[in-house]
Amino acid sequence: MAKKPKKAEAVEGAPGEAEAPKSKKKLVIIAAAAVLLLGGGGGAFMMKKRAAAQAETEHAADKAEVKQPSVFLDVREMVMNLSPEPGSDKAKFAKLRIALELKDAKVENEVKPLMPRVEDALQVYMRDMRSSDISGSVGMYRLREELLKRVNVAVYPAKVEAVLFKDVIVQ
Repeated sequence: MAKKPKKAEAVEGAPGEAEAPKSKKKLVIIAAAAVLLLGGGGGAFMMKKRAAAQAETEHAADKAEVKQPSVFLDVREMVMNLSPEPGSDKAKFAKLRIALELKDAKVENEVKPLMPRVEDALQVYMRDMRSSDISGSVGMYRLREELLKRVNVAVYPAKVEAVLFKDVIVQ
């Protein structure tokens, strides 16, 4: 009979032992969830901090660009005769007023002494143009790009950022 109580004890101990692994599993699951939440929160915090630092760096770069405003240098008004259209003997004229956009005042000091070269490049190029070449927005865009190329060749090693039209009249 001694054996039966031992079995009874083993049977009584079995439910207690089964409950212990279940509570350990719950504890492990809760701990894993807490680690994941804390890790996710920490990761989000770090990403947010990094994004804020990057935005601050970009903002500082924008401020640096604002400190050096562009400079606009006016080219004297020019009146040029254009090539006649095919089949026409009537000469046409173009009146042109432009400004050169420069990066800063330092570049302006480099370009000003070279203005005779700039005006010469513009005169020579425009002399070969016809009025139909510069009609419409596409013609004006092409003219702007061509003038920019020629101006940059004339002022090299300085660099002109853009050629801006102030007045263009073709008669």
